[in-house]
Amino acid sequence: MPENEPWEYSLSIPNDPRAVTVCRRTLRLILTLHGLITLVDTAELLATELVSNAVLHTKGPAALRVRYSSGTLRLGAWDADPEPPEPPRPLDHLTYAEGGRGLGLVRACADVWGWQPQSRNGNRGKYVWCELGAA
Repeated sequence: MPENEPWEYSLSIPNDPRAVTVCRRTLRLILTLHGLITLVDTAELLATELVSNAVLHTKGPAALRVRYSSGTLRLGAWDADPEPPEPPRPLDHLTYAEGGRGLGLVRACADVWGWQPQSRNGNRGKYVWCELGAA
């Protein structure tokens, strides 16, 4: 596949904490095979936070979506809970916190992030996403 061609992968995952590791390792493989090795560490952190939130804070299925187009990598996690995510807290307030850092890390490390209501396979839910430039 030519480097400039857009591509997308989607991985459906069960509501199981082990799915976070599967997503992280799958993402590393995808990015490495597409020659985006410089994005791997940050992308893994971001995907881990997004998928962890989807698995730990909901009871239904989830999915990881990885899309590359026009020099931008978009990572997103869909989950079956239609409620909006909690707003991210500033990282300086979370230094010693046991949890609650997820979207704060996403906000700090991604170029842009957001969320939107979205249905998947008949399930109402939400899609939380972030983007990284491949420059």
